[in-house]
Amino acid sequence: MRQNPSFVMTDVAELRRLIDQNPWVTLVSSTPDGLVASHYAVLLDDTRDDLTVVGHVGKPDDLIHGLGRRELMVIVQGPHGYISPGWYGDVAAVPTWNFISAHMSGVPELLTPEENLAVLDRLVARFESDMPRQRRLWERPNDAEYVHRLEKGTVGFRLTPSRVVAKRKLSQNRSDEVVETIIAELEAGSSPYADARLAGEMRRAHHARRTPS
Repeated sequence: MRQNPSFVMTDVAELRRLIDQNPWVTLVSSTPDGLVASHYAVLLDDTRDDLTVVGHVGKPDDLIHGLGRRELMVIVQGPHGYISPGWYGDVAAVPTWNFISAHMSGVPELLTPEENLAVLDRLVARFESDMPRQRRLWERPNDAEYVHRLEKGTVGFRLTPSRVVAKRKLSQNRSDEVVETIIAELEAGSSPYADARLAGEMRRAHHARRTPS
């Protein structure tokens, strides 16, 4: 991902928030047969305060990726969307795309079956927590035999990235007036590109830009 000094994202707390709020990621590996990509949910490692993530792949994706033997890139995609040149006012302009994304690379560590079960349990709990009637991993009608059989079909991993490239391109190079116009269009505009989440991220980024560190 090509970087631009105006859009660099390095704050660990903000990156952790990005991962936590956008857990559905893309896993990319370079293999002897070419690039391969898979899509899975990950979680921040709850024993760490850095950017370490834990997750799993279904077999045989572990073999396809060479999981644990070669570098893995985890791509986290936050809110993103089209920005119309009409939102800049009566000036020469072209469209662009605002987005937040992070690429985290490293060689993952394979989890033991017990560790993998704990991660699977956390994943289910995380996404069931907002359901009106929750179905946790170990709750009936699931039984222990079923859960352990499920675990055997997956391979868990922990990735502590050795390289992170993150970008928050949210019109930071535009005037405050233009930024407010774009935010208003995203929040309550009549276009098909309205997106309150992206507007919220723009507000956050521009507040950070104006606030002395």
